[in-house]
Amino acid sequence: MDKKKTVIIGATPNPSRYAFLAAERLTSHHHPIVPVGIKQGEIFGNQILDLREKPSVDEVDTVTLYLNPTNQREWEEYILSLQPRRIIFNPGTENPELSTKATEQGIETLNACTLVLLSASTF
Repeated sequence: MDKKKTVIIGATPNPSRYAFLAAERLTSHHHPIVPVGIKQGEIFGNQILDLREKPSVDEVDTVTLYLNPTNQREWEEYILSLQPRRIIFNPGTENPELSTKATEQGIETLNACTLVLLSASTF
């Protein structure tokens, strides 16, 4: 199986949130995760990195977004600076402006659900 290093933007230790469920499922599918958010804590053995510090992450395959478009604005440059192969805009995070900027930089964009992609083996 192809392991895809995935940065989870909007990561949280709250088990009732979709970002947490995505971290759980990605981990169970053996994809390395890098949780990044404003909530502090640890999920599945990974410390949540502080989004406000714009942490450097190398060799990113996928960024999966759990921030609404309004909250994405502040982090657009950071998200693009990670130079992922693709960005997944989960339901409620769709952002045509950021998607266009990403596409212009050769980054694939998907309006999709990470959980559905994993369950359908199309991640």
